[in-house]
Amino acid sequence: MAQPLVRITEYTDPACPWAWGSEPVFRSLRQTLGARAQWRQVFGILFDEDDDPAPDPDAEARWYERFIHEVTAHTDAPYPHRLRWLTRTSWPASLAATAAASQGPGIAERVLRRLRESTFVHGAPADTPAGIRDAVRDIPGLDIDRLLHELADPLTRKAVRADWAETRAPVPEVLGLDGPGPHPGRAKETGDHRRYALPTLLFDGPGGQVCVPGWRPLETYLEAARTAAAAPLPRTPVRRSPREALERWRSLTGPELALLTGESEPPPEAVRIDTGHGPLWLHPGEARPGPA
Repeated sequence: MAQPLVRITEYTDPACPWAWGSEPVFRSLRQTLGARAQWRQVFGILFDEDDDPAPDPDAEARWYERFIHEVTAHTDAPYPHRLRWLTRTSWPASLAATAAASQGPGIAERVLRRLRESTFVHGAPADTPAGIRDAVRDIPGLDIDRLLHELADPLTRKAVRADWAETRAPVPEVLGLDGPGPHPGRAKETGDHRRYALPTLLFDGPGGQVCVPGWRPLETYLEAARTAAAAPLPRTPVRRSPREALERWRSLTGPELALLTGESEPPPEAVRIDTGHGPLWLHPGEARPGPA
């Protein structure tokens, strides 16, 4: 098998609304580059364990809910009818997403997506082992007991701690970045550290390293991949039929349906979930009882 032409590192967090809104572009990028890219996710811990608890949790949830709505004005991603609480800490979901990798990339991808949906579709962030169990239940092929066991393994925590540290060692070009909005990707001040803005992608290859932080269009990422690979990679997105896309990803937002397929209508078997901002389309094998 040929070696990938470019290595992509994604700095992310399950509870980040910009990362959630970037899912359509990142899915399209992965689909378009295929085996020519090797993709690695680094969980940056947006909400740390030692953050001070909010004096008024409901007020804090309403503040973050407004922030999500502001982000969605740019990303057009779904948001919940009501955010029931602000994620207490990013650690449990990041540990779960990391632990899921031992069960294969497809399982890990679906687990992370369900963890994102717990916040941005259902408004009940999966920030405890019980919440994670509820969020990922009935994913085909997932061994939940194994996931929760590995989530609690010290080696998994060590891996996420390494992610925490890597995210807080950003490349120099994002430290003083002052690009155009709405989310240019300048490194964030967090206590005694500076960390990558979430999401940020690093592209590495024979042509060097290219950093693409913040909120960017697909064309910017494709150009970065071509530069890093020093090779003639695709300039336009690869697309699938709506049915193929639903079968592949199992869950599609409106922006994902448009970008991944070029169509506006899902296949007839898709199950519609109404959120506070547009529908989410689920594969019939993913649909669960209860409103979003």
